[in-house]
Amino acid sequence: MSGTPNIPHPINEPVLSYAPGSPERASLKAALGQVGAERADIPAVVGGREIRSGATHDVVAPHCHRRVLAKVHQADRATIESAVRSAVEAQRDWAHWRFEDRAAVFLRAGDLLATRHRQLLNAATMLGQSKTAFQAEIDSACELIDFLRFNVHFAERIYREQPESSPGVWNRLDHRPLEGFVYAITPFNFTAIGGNLPTAPALMGNAVVWKPSATATLSNWHFFKLLEEAGLPPGVINFLPGDSIEVTQVLLADRHLAGIHFTGSTAVFQSIWRTVGEHLDRYAGYPRIVGETGGKDFILAHPSADAEALAVAMVRGAYEYQGQKCSAASRAYIPDTLWPEVRDRAVAMIEDIRMGDVADFRNFMGAVIDRRSFGRLRDHLERARKDSGVEVVAGGGADDSTGYFVQPTLLKAEDPAYRLMCEEIFGPVLTAHVYPAARWSETLELVDRTGPYALTGAVFARDRTALAEADRALRFAAGNYYVNDKPTGAVVGQQPFGGARASGTNDKAGSILNLLRWVSPRSIKETFTPPRDYRYPFMGEA
Repeated sequence: MSGTPNIPHPINEPVLSYAPGSPERASLKAALGQVGAERADIPAVVGGREIRSGATHDVVAPHCHRRVLAKVHQADRATIESAVRSAVEAQRDWAHWRFEDRAAVFLRAGDLLATRHRQLLNAATMLGQSKTAFQAEIDSACELIDFLRFNVHFAERIYREQPESSPGVWNRLDHRPLEGFVYAITPFNFTAIGGNLPTAPALMGNAVVWKPSATATLSNWHFFKLLEEAGLPPGVINFLPGDSIEVTQVLLADRHLAGIHFTGSTAVFQSIWRTVGEHLDRYAGYPRIVGETGGKDFILAHPSADAEALAVAMVRGAYEYQGQKCSAASRAYIPDTLWPEVRDRAVAMIEDIRMGDVADFRNFMGAVIDRRSFGRLRDHLERARKDSGVEVVAGGGADDSTGYFVQPTLLKAEDPAYRLMCEEIFGPVLTAHVYPAARWSETLELVDRTGPYALTGAVFARDRTALAEADRALRFAAGNYYVNDKPTGAVVGQQPFGGARASGTNDKAGSILNLLRWVSPRSIKETFTPPRDYRYPFMGEA
């Protein structure tokens, strides 16, 4: 960093309404037609070179699985290995760019996304990942724009962090990038995460190998092309679709691995961490490992809770984007005094929900991401219908004749240790346990000890004493904790996102804390008048 860059102060990108008659609705409809009419041919990109292996994977619309949106070329071993070489080579120059110049690339990317590319990326997200217009807007537009702009602001704060100096000495910190490449492994469910995981390390001077999710490659590809248009140099981010196991095996075995930026399943993350541990003696340094993984996110209601607000939070928190959010409400604890009203309100909303093609803006839900997810959820629901002590309160159906549709489902489990109260299933299924209202304190302990996760959670109460008690009891139960609100919808710069326990390393995407993980500070001491005698004053004779 040199001089005073005077970075524009970021503000959160406004969410467009897409109301009937609005200009954004018309432009999004046009973009849906454009993206839907094309069959994209997506290559790997290494060092700025597009590489087409000929071995392709289809990206299909989850809500219409016969509709092929893209052919994605899978990187072979030679391409994977060349991506590492490209990243290491590109960093030699990129790491020495002035911060202002790196920042300008990502600020321009944010502006391109906020304007000309907004509806293109929204349309790709809607069709490829089955998000509604609103869910796409808050993800692939607003959140990703916020990441690009706020990360630059956070980076400037890091570079300004400097030590004190004593007379005759100048102390300073050189916030270097990591030495090697960062491996970014991104999920299907958020285009914004797909964009943030490679760009956050790159902003700090790192070079990245980006493995996009197979089912989100269409939107991720459009964002990668946007980065190129914004001026990102070749090789700084290498786009590498391919077999996850093969890509990971090659990259984790390379001595230049400097960091991993991951969002995905707990099991995969634990496997990666074990492999890194097995390879420690071959790396040039200790790789930084940053991961956000699974969750079994809770809604807990005190007897004083507002039943109407609680029911809305359950429905929105559990069923928006088909429950395919790491933060989605998956278990609920409702006092018996409130259950009848909350149940009736929730069921009325569930029965009113429309589900179908996301291009029909009347739909609240689309389809789950793929056949594997559909089959797993269908099996869970079939078992739940047979399990004693479990009541299917609403929903429970699944149909894959056209798309991978799973109904929004509310279950009631007598046993708070029932598997669907404990296991992450990543779909539109909310399991509720009704507890005796007099056992509030015991229920707090139950919520905290159920399952290994600690990602998000919400507590509803109008009694302030109850809220204070819950805050103490659940302090480590959720990295993102909500009071009288649903446990989803974290906003960059406002609610930094991440959890602990089995939910990840809690490095808080959307905050300065995450960017700190992608620098390796060097302390520099410059003495203006160095000593010229080895002896100290105390050594003189009395």
